[in-house]
Amino acid sequence: PSFGFLFDIDGVLVRGKTPIPAARTAFQKLVNSQGQFLVPVVFVTNAGNCLRQKKADQLSHLLGVPISQDQVMMSHSPLRMFKRYHEKCVLVSGQGPLLDIAQDLGFCQPITIETLREKHPLLDAVDHDRRPNVLVSGYFCFKALSVVLFGEPVRWETSLQLIIDVLLTSGYPGNPYHHENYPHIPVLACNMDLMWVAEAQSPRFGHGTFMVCLENIYKKITGKELKYEALMGKPSRLTYQYAEQLLRAQALHRPWHQPIHTLYAVGGSAALSQDDDMDHGWENQLAPAAAAHCRSVLVCTGVYNPHTEVPLETRDSITEAVFHGHRDFRFDPGLVEPDHIVSDVDAAVDLVFQLENFAP
Repeated sequence: PSFGFLFDIDGVLVRGKTPIPAARTAFQKLVNSQGQFLVPVVFVTNAGNCLRQKKADQLSHLLGVPISQDQVMMSHSPLRMFKRYHEKCVLVSGQGPLLDIAQDLGFCQPITIETLREKHPLLDAVDHDRRPNVLVSGYFCFKALSVVLFGEPVRWETSLQLIIDVLLTSGYPGNPYHHENYPHIPVLACNMDLMWVAEAQSPRFGHGTFMVCLENIYKKITGKELKYEALMGKPSRLTYQYAEQLLRAQALHRPWHQPIHTLYAVGGSAALSQDDDMDHGWENQLAPAAAAHCRSVLVCTGVYNPHTEVPLETRDSITEAVFHGHRDFRFDPGLVEPDHIVSDVDAAVDLVFQLENFAP
């Protein structure tokens, strides 16, 4: 094969925890009788609340084919390349086994929002029932040198408050705010999805919605923009380049000598460009992009609505009527337009096989 698949998960293979029927049919076409994949496949999800192995196990069960963790790319997977942050104390936000995830990625000193609020209970004051009954004294030596946003947390008011505290005290929560500390300590964020699709009839809030809240609170307090050292997860260029590297690694372990020429992103859009002042220190850790094309194949089982109009000019998008992407991505109507639209993932596989003249 001279092509590879990048499969989205939510809305493409599953809705919440319910598999989409077409998914099992599609994947029977992608493996041989021994369960080996006939083409390189990577699952690219913006989820960030579990380890790769758990997601691989879930997908193996749902799809009925063996999937390894090396075929799974979580939104936080590229953080493995940000080694200059690994030795520093980092505040991590999200859900799931956050410490396990952070340590698996290489972070040596992660601390969770929950641990921080336990050490500084006076900072979390919105919920009256969670306020301490007595003033807590005691010194907790903590200096966050960066903040990593893995995904949407549960108690938004707590996470928003404590992350703002860390940013406005240069990593010393509990101290008075100092607005002159700008730019603030580094923030790395995974998954910018404004919404995602589950079993409900309408899309649900995603981590992108939480980020919109954090950005606007920071700007309302300081009058300045919250800055990110890096944004990862679809549709960032970083994510697609990292996914391409995973596809190439698969090809090396199989007798496939033809270079990967085309990537088919099933359920996802093409990569969008980020603002120029973003940290691109990760680039020297990735081989240069080698694929000539990245084609988007959108399916109609998720958030995507094929009847939504795309504004012809960038300035029309400021109403956010169509472009729901992150503020730090430059809007390009041409990249929002899908290369192909199909009913479901099974039809997507059939289409790609036809386009590539590939007969398993």
